[in-house]
Amino acid sequence: MSASQPKVGFVSLGCPKALVDSERILTQLRVEGYDIVPSYDAADLVVVNTCGFIESAVAESLEAIGEALAENGKVIVTGCLGKRPEQIREAHPDVLAITGPQDYASVMAAVHQALPPKHDPFLDLVPDYGLKLTPRHYAYLKISEGCNHRCSFCIIPSMRGDLVSRPVDEVLREAERLVRGGVRELLVISQDTSAYGVDLKYSERSWRERRYQTRLKALCEGLAELGVWVRLHYVYPYPHVDEVIPLMAEGRLLPYLDIPLQHASPRILKLMKRPGAVDRTLERIRRWREICPELTIRSTFIVGFPGETGQEFEELLAFLGEAQLDRVGAFAYSPVEGAAANALPDPVPEQVKQERLARFMARQAEISAARLEAKVGSVQRCLVDAIDGELAIARSMADAPEIDGLVQIQDGAAAGLKPGDFCDVRIMGSDEHDLFGLVGDPDDGD
Repeated sequence: MSASQPKVGFVSLGCPKALVDSERILTQLRVEGYDIVPSYDAADLVVVNTCGFIESAVAESLEAIGEALAENGKVIVTGCLGKRPEQIREAHPDVLAITGPQDYASVMAAVHQALPPKHDPFLDLVPDYGLKLTPRHYAYLKISEGCNHRCSFCIIPSMRGDLVSRPVDEVLREAERLVRGGVRELLVISQDTSAYGVDLKYSERSWRERRYQTRLKALCEGLAELGVWVRLHYVYPYPHVDEVIPLMAEGRLLPYLDIPLQHASPRILKLMKRPGAVDRTLERIRRWREICPELTIRSTFIVGFPGETGQEFEELLAFLGEAQLDRVGAFAYSPVEGAAANALPDPVPEQVKQERLARFMARQAEISAARLEAKVGSVQRCLVDAIDGELAIARSMADAPEIDGLVQIQDGAAAGLKPGDFCDVRIMGSDEHDLFGLVGDPDDGD
């Protein structure tokens, strides 16, 4: 780090899509000669990339802005909450500038104005895959911005706009650069991964002397050529998703789908403005598992949506029992400023919402624990994330970083494992979240 270089601190909040935005801004800052520093004291100014999806995220973002102002004094705000500048200014009138999500040019313009760059092309080197906020061995790969859905509980389209897909060759080249830089796992993200390419009419582009359509299956076929784990997130259960399941069965794509189902009552799904064919969804899940028995399905749900009756909540619990999803996240509905659902009648009392959430999570915990227990005695391919004392902390093919479980390898340090290593782990035990195992022969020490 050069003492004469301007120094920027960075706070990144929110979802993986926001994390990718942060990585792009950080890469541009570094390209232009700025040093990225890890503390408020060392920074000449601080950029805060905010989240504004639900009210708890808004509160966290406003708190982070306030902390940065108190500790540093010079703060530029970007991200989803930047779509509500009046709310930021009301709480923190002293911020230097406010920009919205994925507005990289405006962020850089604000930084230039407050802290002009001092670029030295002979000293300021950036790897061709850019700067990453994730560990070296995995990376998020954003394939599109925005969303064409108008879910009544969501304001993301008003923040990030309609779907804008990245051309398939551009995505594949970025993935190739990341793999060259040491990435062993690519996590494909967007607001609606299944809709990838529809806005571009699935136009064809060339990569590695082959033509690929800008659509989900072709993208997956291209990514499979890179020889790393490829994990799909935010996949709506459209019929054409069926096309990628054989790639999973063949071992070319991780057998993992993150599908935000949100509810199981047709009436509630209609109020949410979500696809409501629950029977077809269950049939699709059954068919996927027939083709690829190793398939892991994770999902998210909202309980206590306005108008949700006790019977409709019971339908949701019954759906969990039938679908046998591996990983599930849930939250009690809370109003989001600007969301259409705020105007719906018959809000569910807060106490009832919390009681339903507790019942929901208890039911799913039973399912998750049983599905993990069924893996005891098997051998699971794992990717090591960290070494903690004698343990290696890893993830199996069924585990996305930060949102799913872990595999604790009891003899990981003794086996010489390092972050980014692949290894085969014999599973010796489980609980409702994690697996426990060994890479050596369990009889060696007897």
